[in-house]
Amino acid sequence: MKSALKEVNKIGLQQRTDLYGVAEDFIKNFINQEFESDDAAEFFHWRETLSTKAIEPLAENRLGSVHLARMNNMRRVNKFLEQVNRTTPGGKYVVVCLETKDSRRTRILNKFPRVISRPYYALDFILKRVFPKWKPTYKIYFWLTKGKNRVISYTEAVGRLFSCGFEVKNSMRVGNLTYIIAQKTGEPAYDYEPTYGALVRLRRVGKDGRLFNVFKFRTMHPYSEYAQDYVFKMNNLEKGGKLKDDFRITGWGKIFRKLWIDELPMLYNWLRRDMKLVGVRPLSNHYYSLYPKDVQALRTSVKPGLLPPFYADMPETFDEIVESERVYLLAYLKNPIRTDVRYFFSALYNIFIKRARSV
Repeated sequence: MKSALKEVNKIGLQQRTDLYGVAEDFIKNFINQEFESDDAAEFFHWRETLSTKAIEPLAENRLGSVHLARMNNMRRVNKFLEQVNRTTPGGKYVVVCLETKDSRRTRILNKFPRVISRPYYALDFILKRVFPKWKPTYKIYFWLTKGKNRVISYTEAVGRLFSCGFEVKNSMRVGNLTYIIAQKTGEPAYDYEPTYGALVRLRRVGKDGRLFNVFKFRTMHPYSEYAQDYVFKMNNLEKGGKLKDDFRITGWGKIFRKLWIDELPMLYNWLRRDMKLVGVRPLSNHYYSLYPKDVQALRTSVKPGLLPPFYADMPETFDEIVESERVYLLAYLKNPIRTDVRYFFSALYNIFIKRARSV
């Protein structure tokens, strides 16, 4: 069987273009190291097609598939990944590649003199990053480019894989291309309305466990919400209870968070009475699951708030944050008005006098 598979892969290698020739040895070593075997790559099906119709079911004797076509050139990335999911049995692997936003920037800026490269990169970013993600210019982008050479960040690629039922296992950059190995762990989320714009809607746990949309200014790459558990498993939490080394946050997003600019749209949630002025932060399902059961019950017994007890107590570790919220919630249930007034002025004192900042 192995000899037959080697012959199949040999034929496939002869048919591949020179463009991928340099990367093939890397991909093989990448797969072999992942599976701790000298010939694991021989049991992968190598594909170059961009057409979802041409993706056939993966044979039982294959460990997975390697897709050499760059995600940047896929007209509908999620449709492609959803088809890969449908044709891949559970537990099998898939390797995809792309030129990330950062790799593209480096390539363009090094390709031309500075006086040319900067304007060229700015125009390229607007046309191939902004246009396909904004409804008024979406059709213009596809008319001009036919969906080719789109700018995609590494975070977006990882998030799309998670949203389509794959768990990312490893990744490596070779030249201008980044290769990501993932395992099928479930079915696609079929997210037909992903958020791309400056204003995002985030599903959060509210009173009585009801999920509601929290409005914020974007500080992360698209599809970041699907990679939250992945980042947590890799880096855990840092001081202040935030995810450590969260690569999903953009450069300008860090500035927005430091100045609370990202949270200004939450005033709309306050006007809608989804939230109150003082109260615990509305959490995603993932963060909510990290809390002890008793604090989960306390959290869902009241509305979340714009100004959390965090700024009154200034806890540093996750356990301290949990205890701070427990104390606040128990006090609030006994005397709501007095508790919120006390926490409100304590938080303002820390923010304006002690210069506490959002993290």
